[in-house]
Formats: sequence, C-alpha cells, structure tokens
Amino acid sequence: MSNILAGLFAHHSDYKKLEADLEGSGFQNSDYIVYLDNGQHNAQYLASVLVGDNDQADNAKNIFNQNSVLKTFLFENMSIEQAHYQNLKSYIDARCKAEIHNSPDVRIKGSSNGMESAEVKF
Repeated sequence: MSNILAGLFAHHSDYKKLEADLEGSGFQNSDYIVYLDNGQHNAQYLASVLVGDNDQADNAKNIFNQNSVLKTFLFENMSIEQAHYQNLKSYIDARCKAEIHNSPDVRIKGSSNGMESAEVKF
C-alpha cells in the first residue's frame, strides 16, 4: 500500500506554486490534495501527496521545503482516498499531542538552614 506525506504550509506560501512544482516533478493531479480555507490565495493550508517509495517521499519533501512547509507528517499504509481532511487532522492532532516538548532548564536550589534569630528584627 502507498503512503501519504502531508505538510502544513505558512501563510505567505502560494498553493498554486506548490501544485505547479509537484506536477513539474512528476506527480499527477490525482496524486495530491491541497486543503484550502475558503479559497483564500495566501492563507495557511494543508497539502497531502501520495508517495509510493522513499525516493518519491524525498522528492515531495524537497518540494514542500521549497514552498515554506512548517511541518511534515508521513502516514504509512494510507491511500489518497483515505486522505480526507478530517482524517488527516485527527491523526496530526494525535501526533502533536504525543510529542514530548523540551522542558526549560530546571535549577535546583540547595537546602538552607533557614534564618537565625539574629537576622530577624522586629
């Protein structure tokens, strides 16, 4: 079975250029889906591409990177017919929730003896 490479793109990227780049590199119109928000030309959008092997996945990732992708996700054993927006969104949400984010550096202060009575003035 094939795989789906999905990418979330920045607001300033152009989905028409992404489509042209995908088709120029050998992907057919039926091999990808671009999910738009109300048809706005420069809005943030999601795209998914059907990839059959690692070479196609690398090719699609390179095209995504050239078009200001923010994050990519690879879904194995998924067909283009299963790549509905709601399905991908639920899988992406689950993956993002499962990521372990780096925690800030934690400083541990050593114990102290407290204040002495000479240090306290009334």
